[in-house]
Amino acid sequence: MVSKKIGICAHSYEGGSLCFITACREGAKLMGSHMHPNILLSAIPMGLSMNAWEPNSYSEIGKYLKNEVNQIANGGEDYFLCPDNTAHIVLEQIIRELPIPGLHIAEVVCQEILKNKWKNVGLLGTKWTMNGTIYANILQKKNIAINTPDEPTKQKINDSIFNELCQGVFNTKTTELFIEAINDLKKRGAECVILGCTEIPLIINTNNSPLLILDSTRLHAKYAVRLALSEVPIPKKGWVREFYEKTLE
Repeated sequence: MVSKKIGICAHSYEGGSLCFITACREGAKLMGSHMHPNILLSAIPMGLSMNAWEPNSYSEIGKYLKNEVNQIANGGEDYFLCPDNTAHIVLEQIIRELPIPGLHIAEVVCQEILKNKWKNVGLLGTKWTMNGTIYANILQKKNIAINTPDEPTKQKINDSIFNELCQGVFNTKTTELFIEAINDLKKRGAECVILGCTEIPLIINTNNSPLLILDSTRLHAKYAVRLALSEVPIPKKGWVREFYEKTLE
């Protein structure tokens, strides 16, 4: 089976690894044992760009993301995905400067929301993701309301992501923090919760979440594989969007 070639722009290694293994497993599911599309993983250390996030120095962060995508393009891949939700803030600004097109993580999640006809969703992630427009710009156009935690909880979640989850540290109290936050979103009318950070699915799943979950990392990987096996043409640059009009069942 001929397939398009996928590049994963990891940004963070924990989430990047989850995206990679999910793509491989989805490939085996659709193509047969031990099979998956050609996948190239590019992982420039996130630590190099960390100091640029707090002052919102997006041009500095963009340099590292461009390098990651360039490595993928040089490897001959057809398109890239970046499982890091927060990184999309910068990717949205530089997408036309990149040598190959990308698959937008929030657009993937939005398709799942539309399929289920949800109108009120919760969102967890870094403070940049929860306070930003990555999801808002897409979901509000579809008249889908977004709920996020209160500011003190946002800060705790943000700190736990960078100080623990991104470094492979998983504490029971941190899991309880996320479950409590999801419970609060449920009380405020959320029908589901977007796990809008690559690492959240490492501690939150269908067994412990009070709400139905939208695992952005795994959804992104699965859509990427199905795109690779589809006949949808890939644009030279920008975001791959035509694929969302196709059936993914």
